[in-house]
Amino acid sequence: MLAPKVEVERRADGSLVLRSPAALGSYDRHLGVRLRHWAKTDPDRVFLAERNGDGPWRRLSYGEAATGADAVAQALLDRGLGPERPVMILSGNSIDQALLTLGAMQAGIPVAPVSPAYSLMSQDFAKLKHIAALVKPGMIYVAAVQPFARALEAVAAPGIELVCSAAPPEGRAATRFADLLATRPTPAVERAFAAIGPDSVAKYLFTSGSTGLPKGVINTQRMLNANQQMAMQCWPFMVETPPVLLDWLPWNHTFGGNHNFNMVLRHGGTLYIDAGRPMPGLIERTVANLREVSPTIHFNVPAGFAMLLPFLERDAEVRRAYFRRLGMIFYAGAALPQDLWSRLETVARQELGRLPLMISSWGSTETAPMATTVHWRIDRAGVIGLPAPGVEVKMVPAGAKTELRVRGPNVFPGYLGRPDLTAAAFDDEGFYRMGDAGRFADPADPAKGIVFDGRVAEDFKLVSGTWVSTGGVRVAALAAASPALQDAVVTGHDRAEIGLLAWPNLAACRALARDLPADAPPAALIAHEAVRDHVRKTLAAHNAAQSGGSMRIGRVLLLAEPPSIDANEITDKGYINQLATLERRAAEVAALYAEPPGPAVIRL
Repeated sequence: MLAPKVEVERRADGSLVLRSPAALGSYDRHLGVRLRHWAKTDPDRVFLAERNGDGPWRRLSYGEAATGADAVAQALLDRGLGPERPVMILSGNSIDQALLTLGAMQAGIPVAPVSPAYSLMSQDFAKLKHIAALVKPGMIYVAAVQPFARALEAVAAPGIELVCSAAPPEGRAATRFADLLATRPTPAVERAFAAIGPDSVAKYLFTSGSTGLPKGVINTQRMLNANQQMAMQCWPFMVETPPVLLDWLPWNHTFGGNHNFNMVLRHGGTLYIDAGRPMPGLIERTVANLREVSPTIHFNVPAGFAMLLPFLERDAEVRRAYFRRLGMIFYAGAALPQDLWSRLETVARQELGRLPLMISSWGSTETAPMATTVHWRIDRAGVIGLPAPGVEVKMVPAGAKTELRVRGPNVFPGYLGRPDLTAAAFDDEGFYRMGDAGRFADPADPAKGIVFDGRVAEDFKLVSGTWVSTGGVRVAALAAASPALQDAVVTGHDRAEIGLLAWPNLAACRALARDLPADAPPAALIAHEAVRDHVRKTLAAHNAAQSGGSMRIGRVLLLAEPPSIDANEITDKGYINQLATLERRAAEVAALYAEPPGPAVIRL
């Protein structure tokens, strides 16, 4: 792997600029180049695979993918689609979605994959309507019409063609995706392919940020291809061992749709689309798939590892299949509690007698996504690495923290239709203000990497004047109370003590509340004294180990209602939005700090 080295420019204002001493190599001008490369050099190699339920895997080779992408490209060009009339995708990961995306991008037509939750879980479709108004699609794709019927009515407009993979219901006008695949390419496809350059828009990805409606992040071909070159230089072993992934991460997010999907394409790997999810009733699908597919790299978010670990700990067959070819475990999307790291390390040593490479990275939708990454062995969670080749990271003092800003070819040019937000996103040197904070793992040796230090805007002071790092408190609390808590937000702004609004890990709580029936509702679980006692004792032990008030937790309120995607409390990737949750749950915060406290509050 690339040696951990960094150049540090120290400035008079106290800021630092970090750069990799490794120059960024050349990269493809657009993703279609790499698809055609593998279709020519190894057309029969499996690119994508998916399955319906417990049925057999449907596999698509690189040769088949290139042929299908060309047909789709021609079909979209025939319809006059282009930068002003993009393709909007409402349903989840699938081979058909991949072919539509690749075909559109190699014809110079942007795609806008949208979180399926905005269509399937939303009640008012406000976010979906907002996105459609920004994108102005010429085509909308869904795998099947019926589940999306209400959402489609909300965004239906004259001139927007509906395309679906399954047969549409009677009386509903829609084009079958198979008709796009049956289109015969003409020289127009080659002309469009040749016209695409690094600054061509590949896709619009939507991120909600901390508040407000989703923002459309313009993703160019330069961003996506430069980012994959950066990853290749950091992890060159992928050239010799093309990655094999079993991956659920949604393609409407940059982690799954840019980082993972494009990494497989860049290196001629294979992506098995996992229909499982890190939630009860769906994690079992992931486990079943793992019995058949042994990945070489496992990408996941902390919530995903938390759901998978109990199966790895108790099922030797699943554990054996998981580690059979695994060379790297990678987490991102949120900070990984140290207890999850330790449990992963334990099961790895139990199966292999050693620890695979366990690493992380840092970035955002606006950075394609990787800005920093770990490319050496680390021994604990929290380190987010060093700047990738070609990336500059500016560390700017911001109160009690140090803000991280990014500049490089992987950084976005702006937000769709929002020049005001674009202007505010960059400083006067063109560095993107991500809003995250970081610090050196070893201030005396920057080459040991940066440690994620939470969100600058989320930290607060207690009435005592003590600064509280919400990210640090959250990770420590989840680790201390493991496995009873799934996630939490930290409270205490202008209060006397830190509090938590916490969601239970229902499976773990059922194991604690053994006298309750197996179908007991969440409200009964969080009221059970065994659950409350576990939280009280474990967090009290955490408090006893703290030397100051910045990490001591005074009270906890367990939440029965799951986080709401409509209210921007959670993404479909499992990331909790601290600020939006506190705003929506002001009544719960008030109840948490009421005096005297109500019976639901756990005092420590």
